[in-house]
Order: sequence, then structure tokens, then C-alpha cells
Amino acid sequence: MINDLLKQLGFGDKEIKVYLTLLQHGKLSPASLAKIVGLNRSTVYSLAKELTTKGVIAEDLGGANMFLIAKPPQDLEMLATKEETQLREKKAVIKNAVEELQSITKSTQYTIPKIIFKAQDEVENYLYQQTPLWDKSIVKYDATWWGFQDHTFVQNYEKWIDWYWEKGSDLKTRLKLLSNEAAEQIKKKKFERRQIRFWQESHNFTATTWILGDFVVMIVTNQRPHYLVEIHDAALAHNMREVFKGIWNTQIELKKS
Repeated sequence: MINDLLKQLGFGDKEIKVYLTLLQHGKLSPASLAKIVGLNRSTVYSLAKELTTKGVIAEDLGGANMFLIAKPPQDLEMLATKEETQLREKKAVIKNAVEELQSITKSTQYTIPKIIFKAQDEVENYLYQQTPLWDKSIVKYDATWWGFQDHTFVQNYEKWIDWYWEKGSDLKTRLKLLSNEAAEQIKKKKFERRQIRFWQESHNFTATTWILGDFVVMIVTNQRPHYLVEIHDAALAHNMREVFKGIWNTQIELKKS
């Protein structure tokens, strides 16, 4: 029973043997202790150092020869006190380390991209579900949906489009998308905050692609099954937003000229 309890306190088998022997005899020389426990003297010296560190035995150096003395069993309580002190000190060190590390990372913007895939039977629900999150992210920047919209998206998800602009959107958001012209011909309703421009170079685009704040969303609707891919990555979104902004502004300049 006592062996199991001491093991729970972190004592090894040999440490237990040495400690219990000293408790039984009270005081022994290292040579006598080694003989009784059946271990060589160097091992006993090493174990004695560990037990001294734990605070359960002591060295008597008052005479010509050194003796090892077992401390009262009540001194085992010092193990808990010592560990509590070490834990407090460790917590203080960790707190300081966290503060230092945070000061280092403040100037480093690094996130791991998160990618989500939705199959056709999940796409429509996901559009409704993610709208508030996308809008919140969009508003952090210029409150604009950028990108390209394939006309087949309008054919398949016109109900969601009407819902978004009539009651589901943040009133600060607006949309500036390039398209393959047919999108506006199909979409009968007009919304003040929604602009779609024909882009003559769009014949090679095969999917709706939105840049929504820190999100890039691609929806394939020109084939079945439909699917949606959402990438949450601020760096990718920033660079794609700049690309589509540039194309949009170029379209305006070309129209003026």
C-alpha cells in the first residue's frame, strides 16, 4: 500500500526502498544502507541526493563519517508545498513569456487559410448561412463585393439574390462584379447598390468568384453538380480584390475613351 502511495508522489522503486529502510533504521551510513538494500554504494549516493532534494531525508555531516537520516513522515507534506511554489513560479514565467511573444507577433499578420467545400445540395443553405459573416468582413474594408459572376449563377440562385438585396444584406454593402453580359439580361429586378459590368475577356471564366472581405468564394453553376469553395485567407483576398478593382477601373476608363 505505502509503495503505491509513494509512487503516486513520484518516487521510484529504488528510492522507495532506500527511504523506507532509512525510516525503519533512523540513521545509517551509505555503506550500511547499500548493504541492506542490496545496491552498490554509488547508486545509493545518487538515490540519497534525489531523496534529499525531495526533502524526505538529510545528510548528517557532524561526525567523522557521513550518515543518512530519515526525516519525519510529516515532512512529506513539503513535497506539495514545494510543487505549489514551483507551479506559481512557472505560471509567472509563462505569463511573462506570453506577453513577450505577443509583442513580437503584433507586427506579424499570419493566418492559416481555412477552406470549406459545399456540394450542390448544401450550396443554397450555405449562402443564407454565411451572408452575415461575409457582410461583416466586407464592411471592414470598402464594403464592396468584388469579382466575377457567371450568368448561370443568376439562373440557379435568383431567389437568394433577391433576398440578399431586399432584406438580407448590410445596408452599407454594395456590389461591383464583372460578368459575361447575360447575367443582367436574366436578372429582371434592379437594385441600386448592385452593379454588374460586361467584361469582354470573360469568356474563359467558368465560375462565379467573389472577394468578400477576408473571404474568396468560388461557385460553379455552369455544370452539375454545382459546388462552392470558400477560402478564408486575408492575403489571398486582398490580392484578388486589387486585381478585380483594377479590371473594374480599367473598364470604366475604356468606356470613357
